[in-house]
Amino acid sequence: MSSSSSPSPHSLLLLLFFTFFLFSLSHSQQSNTPQTFIIHVSKSPKSSLFSTNQNHFSSILNTLPSSSSSTPPSILYTYTSAIHGFSAHLTPSQADHLKSHPDILSIQPDQIRHLHTTHTPSFLGLAETSGLWPNSHFASDVIIGVLDTGIWPELHSFSDPSLSKSTLPSSWKDSSKVKGKIVVCDRGGNARVEKGSAVKKAGGLGMIMSNTEENGEELLADAHLIAATMVGQTAGDKIKEYIKSSENPTATIKFKGTVIGGSDSPSAPQVASFSSRGPNYRTSEILKPDVIAPGVNILAGWTGKVGPTDLEIDPRRVEFNIISGTSMSCPHVSGIAALLRKAFPKFSPAAIKSALMTTAYNVDNSGGKIKDLGTGKESNPFVHGAGHVDPNKALNPGLVYDINTNDYLSFLCSIGYDAKKIQVFTREPTSYNICENEGNFDSPGDLNYPSFSVEFGAYNSLVKYKRVVTNVGGSDDAVYTVKIDAPFGVDVNVSPSKLVFSSENKTQAFEITFTRIGYGGSQSFGSIEWSDGSHIVRSPIAVRWSNGFSSASY
Repeated sequence: MSSSSSPSPHSLLLLLFFTFFLFSLSHSQQSNTPQTFIIHVSKSPKSSLFSTNQNHFSSILNTLPSSSSSTPPSILYTYTSAIHGFSAHLTPSQADHLKSHPDILSIQPDQIRHLHTTHTPSFLGLAETSGLWPNSHFASDVIIGVLDTGIWPELHSFSDPSLSKSTLPSSWKDSSKVKGKIVVCDRGGNARVEKGSAVKKAGGLGMIMSNTEENGEELLADAHLIAATMVGQTAGDKIKEYIKSSENPTATIKFKGTVIGGSDSPSAPQVASFSSRGPNYRTSEILKPDVIAPGVNILAGWTGKVGPTDLEIDPRRVEFNIISGTSMSCPHVSGIAALLRKAFPKFSPAAIKSALMTTAYNVDNSGGKIKDLGTGKESNPFVHGAGHVDPNKALNPGLVYDINTNDYLSFLCSIGYDAKKIQVFTREPTSYNICENEGNFDSPGDLNYPSFSVEFGAYNSLVKYKRVVTNVGGSDDAVYTVKIDAPFGVDVNVSPSKLVFSSENKTQAFEITFTRIGYGGSQSFGSIEWSDGSHIVRSPIAVRWSNGFSSASY
């Protein structure tokens, strides 16, 4: 009988080592498999030495060490619009080597992004074999009706062979309920003019559009296809109650012309519910918005290609239309800025913005604080910024907070940008140690902005910002004294409290310190004002208590 001997411990150890070596070699080869990388290149002076971008990019690839085990890399595509750079087939080690090249801003692998919500059942965890789906028999006897911007029953997605053939309920198509009548429509989410169009198609004579809680008392003018008017939530609720309680409700729409001002007019200005709002979550040290300006119900030029409703069924063509939105407020501010630029040719864009912000007002024509139509309450700096622009006061701001290019670069450094990222903005070579220069900001809040935004967290109870103002008020020996309106729960100190100028266009610096002395709720507001007796230079203050802050000790 033959017998076999068992392997010795030495041979077993050698076998294990050899297997591990092969696995490591295989893993190393896989991890260094060539793939496509996108390389973002700076526009350095050296690039001008090459006749084409292709030659410049090829010279960068030529700096890679030669390797007999891999195919020499080549450029796959060059980019000149969104970025300045190219794509190439590289191994990860070659990509790492290129990262040290002085002309390279960034290297990113070209990745395929998959839409995770293309198949929403699987995204939600629903499976055909287990869980809610099979245990509910796939909801085979349940019909879900979703009314959003309308449905198209003929779509195959609505097909269900197991159900008897049916059409939309006849009551849904009964236009006699609308024909010849004035219809009350809730404002809702789709375009207001589309609602008027639907009423017209059904034979309606007119429409009363009623706001719901979401839009409150905000009223907008639209070029409807039928006679229409818009009412706030309060009036709308009363109209709907009247309709429910009356056997034969009636309505009349009369146009009484345009009335400007008057005792029956609402206070103005008011902030639209759709207006952009703060706080600035990306950089909480910078208050946003800056200012507010006219942007609701503005009569503006209009294209002749479409009707005033922008609907296909609208045959009307007009030269002017009533429009609302940022597209309307922006031209107002731009026009004022252009006037200031003409009046002060040496003013920088930052100085012009400062003049607009520090002279803005926060009270309406009734003497009360500007209202927020989104809430029906008083607005605050997170809603109106520094306030509503005042062109005439901006012509004589007294002091301005100016900002130069180096200030903006210091700001980028303060929010974590390095030299390579900053080159994306400057589009020119930037010193590698730009963020180590003296004079860089301790905080993003040191940007010489004409407003102040402070956030208190669980571990900070004191915040300091630095500011510099320039005397442009026309007086050589101007003396400005500060007046502080501290936000609730915060002590505010300004040092020095008096700024003395020796001539026009001279600058003076001050430091403002915010100390937490209590809990002001989620947010509180205040301001500081510099005055020389003839100018008032106002800067709003907005304070937030972050979620990590506890009020238990106050």
